[in-house]
Amino acid sequence: MTMHSLHRLAAAATLAIAAIAVAPSAAAAPDARIAALAAKEKQPLLDSLSQLVGIESGSRDLPGLDKIANLIADRLRALGGQVELIEPGSAASPEVYRMEDTPEKIGKVVKATFKGTGTKNIMLIAHMDTVYQPGMLAKQPFRIEGDKAFGLAIADDKQGIAVILHSLAMLKQLDFKEYGTLTVLINADEEISSPGSRALITQLGSQQDAVLSHEGSYVTEDKLSLATAGIGSVSLKVQGKASHAGSAPEKGVNAFYEMAHQVLQMRDLSDPSTGLKMNWTVAQAGTNRNVIPATATAGADVRVTKVADYDRVEKEINERAKKQLIPDAKVEVKFERRRPPLESSAASMALAKHAQGIYAEMDRKLAADDKVAGGGTDAAFAGLSTKAGVVERFGLQGYGAHSADAEYVLIDSIEPRLYLVTRMVMDISRGAVGR
Repeated sequence: MTMHSLHRLAAAATLAIAAIAVAPSAAAAPDARIAALAAKEKQPLLDSLSQLVGIESGSRDLPGLDKIANLIADRLRALGGQVELIEPGSAASPEVYRMEDTPEKIGKVVKATFKGTGTKNIMLIAHMDTVYQPGMLAKQPFRIEGDKAFGLAIADDKQGIAVILHSLAMLKQLDFKEYGTLTVLINADEEISSPGSRALITQLGSQQDAVLSHEGSYVTEDKLSLATAGIGSVSLKVQGKASHAGSAPEKGVNAFYEMAHQVLQMRDLSDPSTGLKMNWTVAQAGTNRNVIPATATAGADVRVTKVADYDRVEKEINERAKKQLIPDAKVEVKFERRRPPLESSAASMALAKHAQGIYAEMDRKLAADDKVAGGGTDAAFAGLSTKAGVVERFGLQGYGAHSADAEYVLIDSIEPRLYLVTRMVMDISRGAVGR
């Protein structure tokens, strides 16, 4: 079925929409009803995007995060969800994984629970925070040009929130409640490695039968992600002793030398056979040319494809750090697991295959494989302690994430994505996935 045919089918089914809530089984074919609703929700979704983009919500902008969290919470309540605004570090979510760049106070998590009549538990996730600073919205306000909707953070990840909200609106109009629970979680710290929400995402993920994450897909290739890299970092700090570099260098302890030694002896920890990558990327030492440097620091970027690789590389780093060039120097090494990898599974593959079948109904192609793609994702936290399928990129096709003037989503991807997410929730609830 082409998209043109899908629109004709949607139009033919419009008269049936009013009867859906009363007698869903008596309406037209299921895909026709859902297509009609997807067409109906297209403009409201664009209106929601305009609203969401219009609120600046950087990861450290607490007033902006509160404003958008309250908006999302109100929308979820109106759809029938039991909504909680959870503050990281509170009794409801006490565990905060503090890293070097973690702010003292973290934005609230919006959690909504919809209780149904079935047995399957499904979670939909997205994030409300952005990488942008207050005042940048003026450079990229919401606007539509042709088949593109532009706006600050529209692709990463305001569109994900909108897709979830309007998929829920479609389910409500269908009066569909055959799931056990449908949980929605929108966090406010994804762009800073989710220090306050990761434990909650992992806990909730362990209770699900499926997790659909709503980061955006690509303009060049519409593709679901079943595996992503884990991100770690190494911080090296060396404390030495300052002294005059010309008249008394022997009285100093050269932190620069020790830092260089540590970096060089850890330069070969990458392992191409497993996808482990560790690269030193930043360094700083000393204050003046004629002073033996008393301090030196260096940082490394770490990428892994398996959670087990974190244990291996952390152990090796700590062992090598004990081998000092200058015994009097004080060496401190800190390894941070900023984000785990999302590892593919048979359950995830089954979800992706089912999604591809749904897209085929619309004569559209949806790629999916288990090759490690892109950077980190909150879906990886959801997948840490579960056997359920966890799949990323159920959001709209988009481009320009983290750019100040070119971020957009494809309007043509709205109806197919609403159709897809709604059908996925329904089919998972009915046990139709993986048959």
